[in-house]
Amino acid sequence: MLLPASDQELADIVRTSAAEEVPLALIGHGSKAGWGRPVGGRAVSLRKFSGIVDYAPAELVLTVGAGTPLSQIEQVLKAERQHLAFEPPDLGPVFGATVGQATIGGTIACNLSGPRRPFAGAARDFFLGFKGVNGSGEIVKAGAKVVKNVTGYDLPKLVAGSFGTLVAMTEVTLKVVPAPEAVVALALENIDISKANRLMNAALGSTAEPTGAAYLPASGALVFRLEGSGPSVAYRLGKLQVLAGAGRVAEGESAIAIWRDLRNINHIIDPKPPVLWSLSVPPAGFSGALEGLLADLPGADALVDWGGGRIWLSHFLTDFSAAVSAVHRYLGGRGHASLLLAPDAWRMGDRVFSPEVPITLLRKIRLAFDPKMIFNRGRLHPDL
Repeated sequence: MLLPASDQELADIVRTSAAEEVPLALIGHGSKAGWGRPVGGRAVSLRKFSGIVDYAPAELVLTVGAGTPLSQIEQVLKAERQHLAFEPPDLGPVFGATVGQATIGGTIACNLSGPRRPFAGAARDFFLGFKGVNGSGEIVKAGAKVVKNVTGYDLPKLVAGSFGTLVAMTEVTLKVVPAPEAVVALALENIDISKANRLMNAALGSTAEPTGAAYLPASGALVFRLEGSGPSVAYRLGKLQVLAGAGRVAEGESAIAIWRDLRNINHIIDPKPPVLWSLSVPPAGFSGALEGLLADLPGADALVDWGGGRIWLSHFLTDFSAAVSAVHRYLGGRGHASLLLAPDAWRMGDRVFSPEVPITLLRKIRLAFDPKMIFNRGRLHPDL
């Protein structure tokens, strides 16, 4: 594994690989290396690009090395009573890594956002700029260290979610926000899928204004989160309890711990399943279709997040075609599926991201950044 420690070292590696047309597998700490199709070539770890480069709490702007662990960033921000509003999960244990190995570069590359995503925005919405090396071995910068930047193309938005296929990022700049003064979780028990769907829709359309709504079909647990000033949270909690039921209330660190477990999908990865999907769908009516999906897949379990808009789905079905068919029936042409964890034979196919990625468009973008397509070749699609 190659471990460059400077932009110039990385640029030299990329230029050599481009000249030899040898692909490079870009990783941070490898906590999400299993997501997407397998990639070959020379492994290049960006873990040495780590640490706080610049932090201006008053300006709500943070610049860090792309290999900086999320846990380190969260500690720095917590000391200033700030946080990352997109609440990135640590999926390391899904792929066999330990907790705390997830990096900010990998998070941005996957555009990975947590339970607050529908209420605050996605990772790309807080991604202001980056520095890195393109596929020609040129050191590049894009964006700016300001919250509002209206000049030129918004390249950070393009790079976020590209799974390391456009640029080898060495530095990222993020918008941060003040952490809420108060956090409360309201947990209801023994709720069936139809009722959970109904209560979620009612709560999300109410003046209670939750910033989290998750449901575990296996246990019937329905959990809401309220954040803000103390008086506001107390008032909205009363509204939510009238609407959904009294339930069990957790406050402060206890509430934060509940939502950390939900964010990191701990409920459906212990024990670790052989197959794990992330499904993004319109949230309004998940109940009946989800019941059918769970019935179609042996040993299926799910975590409904984003008020029904994201379904983390695990199962033990070993027939890839049958599993894809069941997932596509659930999507009904209205959403998107990512296969996070599966046998190697499944991951070699072209349905890791469904529906299929727009190959023609992505190829044009890819060639503009990486003419020899050496970065994470094949991760999104066999032809990319």
